[in-house]
Amino acid sequence: MDTILIVDDEKNYPLILSAVLQDEGFETLTAGSGHEALAILDPSDVDLVLTDMKMPGMDGIELMQRIKEKDAELPVIMMTAYGTVETAVEAMQKGAYSYILKPFDNDQLILYVGKAIEMYRVVKENRRLRNAVASQYSFGNLIGKSKPMQDVFETIRKVAPAMATVLIEGASGTGKELVAKSIHFNSPRRGNPFVAVNCSALAESLLESELFGHEKGAFTGAVAMRKGRFELADQGTLFLDEIGELSQALQVKLLRVLQEKVFERVGGARPITVDIRLITATNKSLKEEIRKGRFREDLFYRLNVVHIVLPPLRDRLEDIRPLTAHFIEKFSDERYAGHPVKGLDKSAKRLLFEYNWPGNVRELENVIERAMVMCSDEIIRVENLPEDFKQNVRKDDALKLDGLSPKATLYETLAHVEKQLILRALQKADYVQAHAAGLLGIGRSGLNQKLKKYGIDVGRLSGLR
Repeated sequence: MDTILIVDDEKNYPLILSAVLQDEGFETLTAGSGHEALAILDPSDVDLVLTDMKMPGMDGIELMQRIKEKDAELPVIMMTAYGTVETAVEAMQKGAYSYILKPFDNDQLILYVGKAIEMYRVVKENRRLRNAVASQYSFGNLIGKSKPMQDVFETIRKVAPAMATVLIEGASGTGKELVAKSIHFNSPRRGNPFVAVNCSALAESLLESELFGHEKGAFTGAVAMRKGRFELADQGTLFLDEIGELSQALQVKLLRVLQEKVFERVGGARPITVDIRLITATNKSLKEEIRKGRFREDLFYRLNVVHIVLPPLRDRLEDIRPLTAHFIEKFSDERYAGHPVKGLDKSAKRLLFEYNWPGNVRELENVIERAMVMCSDEIIRVENLPEDFKQNVRKDDALKLDGLSPKATLYETLAHVEKQLILRALQKADYVQAHAAGLLGIGRSGLNQKLKKYGIDVGRLSGLR
């Protein structure tokens, strides 16, 4: 039920108005002064304020200004028996939704109130949707307890309020778009558009039109003017995924937009100015692309003001447990009623830990979703996991060197292998450190030193059991 606060120093008016509005299905609150009204507003959920203009102490204009400081969009309707053009204009200029003269017809009052309430319902729904989207990307869909992910979260917190361009690097499936959305929805631009474009999904000619728009007749099939993603993202954030796939010609045009902040639509000559924040992402090494002559160095430095690197899942094994729990909850609504999935048994968890995850978080999500389809009780077991996944776990048993730089030294290579051997021994020993030390053929103190050296948190890893 919508609530209306009625403010008037004349004792009878609030009583009469309450009766009229309650008959129309509204809930009413009353106050005899501006100060009393403010005291009521603080703890109450009010959808409209109906206030007299002339009141002792705090008049209607001052009350409205105080209300707007708390909620700029809460509608206020002014009532007065001293109506003049000047007071009406002053009230409207300072934010009144409408203005009504005493004595007024009840039908006229109900019409004004109904329109104001309907407007505020739309405002509240938009707020709810913005808050829902903001909560979805306020790190809520970015899951991670590991040190690498905590570093990413800290960078997001620092960069979100700024307007600097951001370059996100990471393998496919690591969550680059989620990071971009988290930056946007934690920034001052959160109420404005977030527009995403995958630069690898379109041919060069189509991508240029997609980014910058086109004029009518610019090419065959251009039957009408069309705005591009740059214009659609005005006042908001533009996210260009797979930026490493841009052609040299489009790299030049993008560089010009970043330098001069203007562009023209395809087939047009009129300069268009937009205010956007640019975030880009790639699964390639742009420095390597520069070395090979495929990416402009000057554009790279424009894009790389803030650099975020997303670690592959194999480098953040501590996050498998919370990610798995998140995906089970995400897909729980798709389960038939009365058959929830609560988790995985010990053997299934162990397979998740042993796998190398070339598809990263996206692949883990796919494995959990498929397992939940096949699971007939509350616990996912090995037999419920996808067959191709289980086969690849067995193939994946060899030590991995793909996380190493091609220029890694002998010391770096040996350290990488040693860390893998320690992780494997801990897993086989069920995270009992004394047993793991025995499997490795070293003492318990020696193992402790190596755990500190490699930053291995046994407590977190044991949560996968």
